[in-house]
Amino acid sequence: MDYMDSGLRYTPKSDKDWDTSVQFLPASDNKKLEKKKGPGKIGAVIAVVIFAAVIALMTGLLVWHFHFRKDLRVKKMYSGSMRITNQVFEDAYENSNSTEFKALAKQVTTQLKAIYSKSPQLAKYYVGSTVQAFSEGSVIAYYLSEFSVPAGQEASVDKAMTSLDKLVDKEQRSVQRAGNSLLFDDVVSSGLDERLLSRSFSGFFNYAEHTRTNKIGQIQSPGFPDRPYPSNTFLQWRLRADYNHIIKLEFDTMNLEEDCKNDFVKIYDSLVAIESRVMEEMCGYYSPSEPMTFLSSGNVMLVTMATNERKSYPGFRAQVSQIPRGSRSLTCGGQLAGDKGRFTSPNFPNYYPPRTLCRWTIQVPAGKLVKVTFNKFLLSEPGQGNKKDCRKDFVQVNGKKFCGEEPDGTVTETSTTNTMDVTFYSDSSYVDRGFDAEFEAIDIKDPCPKKFQCRNQRCIKLELRCDGWNDCGDMSEELNCKCNSTDITCKNGLCKPMFWKCDGIDDCGDRTDEQNCGGCSSGHISCKNNKCVSEKKRCDGNDDCGDGTDELDCRRVTDTSCTDLTYRCKNNKCISKVNPECDGTRDCEDGSDEENCDCGKRLSKTSRIVGGQDAEDGEFPWQVSLHVRNFGHVCGASIISQRWLVTAAHCVQDDGKRRYSQPGTWEAYLGLHNQRAIGNTVVRRSLKRIISHPNYNAYTFDNDIALMELDSPINYSEHIQPICLPAAQHDFQTGSNVWITGWGATREGGFAATVLQKAQVRIINHSVCDTLLGGQLTSRMTCAGVLSGGVDACQGDSGGPLSSPAGTRMFLAGVVSWGDGCARRNKPGVYTTVTKYRGWIKQVAGV
Repeated sequence: MDYMDSGLRYTPKSDKDWDTSVQFLPASDNKKLEKKKGPGKIGAVIAVVIFAAVIALMTGLLVWHFHFRKDLRVKKMYSGSMRITNQVFEDAYENSNSTEFKALAKQVTTQLKAIYSKSPQLAKYYVGSTVQAFSEGSVIAYYLSEFSVPAGQEASVDKAMTSLDKLVDKEQRSVQRAGNSLLFDDVVSSGLDERLLSRSFSGFFNYAEHTRTNKIGQIQSPGFPDRPYPSNTFLQWRLRADYNHIIKLEFDTMNLEEDCKNDFVKIYDSLVAIESRVMEEMCGYYSPSEPMTFLSSGNVMLVTMATNERKSYPGFRAQVSQIPRGSRSLTCGGQLAGDKGRFTSPNFPNYYPPRTLCRWTIQVPAGKLVKVTFNKFLLSEPGQGNKKDCRKDFVQVNGKKFCGEEPDGTVTETSTTNTMDVTFYSDSSYVDRGFDAEFEAIDIKDPCPKKFQCRNQRCIKLELRCDGWNDCGDMSEELNCKCNSTDITCKNGLCKPMFWKCDGIDDCGDRTDEQNCGGCSSGHISCKNNKCVSEKKRCDGNDDCGDGTDELDCRRVTDTSCTDLTYRCKNNKCISKVNPECDGTRDCEDGSDEENCDCGKRLSKTSRIVGGQDAEDGEFPWQVSLHVRNFGHVCGASIISQRWLVTAAHCVQDDGKRRYSQPGTWEAYLGLHNQRAIGNTVVRRSLKRIISHPNYNAYTFDNDIALMELDSPINYSEHIQPICLPAAQHDFQTGSNVWITGWGATREGGFAATVLQKAQVRIINHSVCDTLLGGQLTSRMTCAGVLSGGVDACQGDSGGPLSSPAGTRMFLAGVVSWGDGCARRNKPGVYTTVTKYRGWIKQVAGV
């Protein structure tokens, strides 16, 4: 019998089945309204009808509740695998249409039904199973099982499925089993990702790839690279390698929609989508320069892709090959000896394989101690929220576990003898890039010669002690400090530079540095002009501050008065919302705040680590390299339209040798990443004209901004995009994080970078920065940097962008202008404030 034919059904009566003969009319005789001793015939009839209606309604509700509602069922799918120990793999099992496959599959599904029958929760809801594939070892069966579960009972079925291995043992011990029954072990089961069961899918595609020695196969999304992948589609690729080999899957392109709820790719260490065997889930854009290589634990792997009806992107492409299981590149663990050395997780810096166990024993000369420092530590995965627990992937050093993601060099351990044991473990789900570690022999009496030893055993320079910065990573060098008169003494015992006092940022961590700043009392708000007004006057329609601060970000239907702080729409009406442009919400009546918003989108994922490092290819597609002909890179610039670039005026000032103000001196390289690799994504343009700001001051660097017009318009691509220009009223808040990029010198007085560099810094309070730089700032300059030093723009970065993130876009907050040296402590970089020049840019370039 089909499972849909069983069970009770109830169909409620339609409205036309109700009795419509009784009508209720208004009384025309006043005497009929007078009280009587009894209800009378009409009243009795009415009472009977009402009583009957109530009974019928209650009966219908009860029947619906116990019968019709009971038939509301939920489709539940579970995927899993089990090893058949009394079978030997045959090549025919790889073909689902072969007689051998069908025979073994039938036997597996028959026994699955018997296994589910051992559980009352599973037996009564079981629909059926299908075997999806077989693989070696002895034979591993991959299956899907379907259950039709009454609404509200899903949790009980989920719980029963978690004990499937016990049900298998129970079935295998049954005296009623046939002598030729299959023997199972290594049973795995989990609920199928509900996104893979979407009813919106209109297309289903299955592919298979069996790689061989010296063969490199390729898989890719449909249409790649000529057209976008299809919408509302589910695809899967079953990958196999020869026995005693593992699969190497290497992506050279990954460009999907950013939100994994819409489009995604998932990789499984299996041949069906078992969630406890998922290795990684990906969406968005990954640069080809970022290694994305995955290794399986066995000789199979599954790649799935699901898309919805929204935007489609180019998709992905990956190479498939196999590696012998005992390859040297995959081996890990063993004996390490000597004064120093290095070791890594398998496949580093790519993803380590699941189900891996490595053990190293490190020995240094007698009388010394072993110190291990993890230069990279990336062991993060979903479900591992508590770093102290480390139940999933971890590194264990002398019995102490480490997991998650840690800053470079902050994980260190020192032994108590001249030996140390290090263990690396990865479970069956989700993988990461692993670690890169080094060990060294240290003196027991002086583990950090001429340096300060942090509590985490890291060694830092003595001059970094008590300077207010977390150089150790655990703040231990900032504890028990005696602050001098030029420092702020925080209540928590930290010392911070005095010029950080009252800059609007909680540098102490307990707000000591922001107390007694002459701010507004409780119940008042602080205006930008430092005036205090009552909170009750906020958004009352009156400019109580005098600068309009109290009327910003107010939700009013009435028109907002236009001030220097309010956003002006194209229809000359103003809105109080701060930074409304290109945020995805139409705030202006004419929609002008959402016009010209095809800008500021980065293609690459944000890297894990901030500060002075290679940018990803395509991560800052508005970055331009300005070359002096027959010389090379000299300055940076930003794309703001198909014809116009923004750079610094000081880059285009003539000197005794060259006429930098002339367009013929320059060539602009757009879409460039590596100065030594001019690939097919790069566009080279000559200049038509150069326009410096008429009030540029070469001595003070005031008004340090210039526009460049290209000799012909450019076509936008993945690697060439404009950055968003902010409105004149756009507020780039003090303390917010921004990005600096360029090919300038990587250190003061050093050589230019070959690969585009990026660093994350924060906007510094204007008055604080002016104090630090000896009063050289004007109102048209913005400061940004890391006051501890080590991160900054430098020679060759001039003219490049200061990019500020806002939602999914980047706005041009500033243009690299000048600084006191490069990356010096307490010497932030200075940038031309773009908002001050929006009218001029509009007038000259029409942008």
